[in-house]
Amino acid sequence: MFKLLKKDASSLARLGRFVTRRGVIDTPVFMPVGTQGSVKALDPRELREMGTQIILGNTYHLFIRPGLDIIQAAGGLHQFINWPGPILTDSGGFQVFSLAKICKIKPQGVEFRSHLDGSLLFIGPKEAMEIQRLLGSDIAMVFDDCPPHDSPAKDLRAAVDRTIRWAKECREQPRADGQQVFGIVQGASNAALREECAKALVAMDFDGYAIGGVSVGEPEPEMMTAVEHTIPLLPEHQPRYAMGLGTPAQLVELVARGVDMFDCVLPTRVARNGTAFTAKGTISIKAGFNKADFRPIEEGCECFACRHFTRAYLRHLLNVSEILGLRMVSVHNSYMYIRLMADIRAHISAGTFGQFRREFVANYVPSQRVLQTRGITAVRGADE
Repeated sequence: MFKLLKKDASSLARLGRFVTRRGVIDTPVFMPVGTQGSVKALDPRELREMGTQIILGNTYHLFIRPGLDIIQAAGGLHQFINWPGPILTDSGGFQVFSLAKICKIKPQGVEFRSHLDGSLLFIGPKEAMEIQRLLGSDIAMVFDDCPPHDSPAKDLRAAVDRTIRWAKECREQPRADGQQVFGIVQGASNAALREECAKALVAMDFDGYAIGGVSVGEPEPEMMTAVEHTIPLLPEHQPRYAMGLGTPAQLVELVARGVDMFDCVLPTRVARNGTAFTAKGTISIKAGFNKADFRPIEEGCECFACRHFTRAYLRHLLNVSEILGLRMVSVHNSYMYIRLMADIRAHISAGTFGQFRREFVANYVPSQRVLQTRGITAVRGADE
């Protein structure tokens, strides 16, 4: 199901091909996030035109709204949202622990109150896998326990124990036709716990493996270290997925560390505030310096927004709250992430990834938020 095509000579970066029931995915790959059945502000046609190979949906949110009865009546999630390509569904574990108003952990799963109406709900390994089976996703994730990165040692220990136990139970559940299941390695920044979790999951022989418990508030160096601890423990012949990451420069560095698959809400989330990603960092389109700037968001970009609109016009749209403005910045950001992965694949194939990595990271000015996680207070040009 996953074929390793080429390894980079200068790093752990790899070129791969991942076969799913609904299509072949070339890796490294970025998966736009359609949490509630839609990648925010974008339609399926736009996603396909920019080269999107696979999108992500979320078990927790789709289970609550619109509910399984509606999605089943529509013929499954693909038919309901009119997306013919592969879909990966997160199990909802992170959302249960982070969004639920009140949650109580039990041996069989988690009892919680809906973040919408406070109704009492329960999701455990059996329930999460059954929901994903009925959704009909191509890749289902096991139900895991993802605690905050700064949790006490005893809580991290308990979360890893539950993750392993629940993963075994998930492995035994029925699946949709052709559905693959990924295990999720937890352990926060504790190398010993991550090793224990990874080895236990690999012994269960999942179709792929995810690195969970990253991008949950920890400093960037800790995030990178957690990935570095985990990658060597995962099988070479199966895909590796870093969950919830990251900025463009972080993606380049994570590919260099051996990661194949990514998802992140950043491209559309920051677009709604008028922030655009470029190969040199982020730009605030709403800023005053764009008032009479008739250049595209990024010179040389081939996205629809850059081919048809100027910064000045997009700034105007954003400042008067016209929906087109946030839509076009969302188009640009999503295209930028998809294009970055295509460029990375091309450079790995050509044997030039090492040079590409050095130049991209050197030219990319991180946001102030990322700099703060590195202990740096300010850098000229960040967020401009």
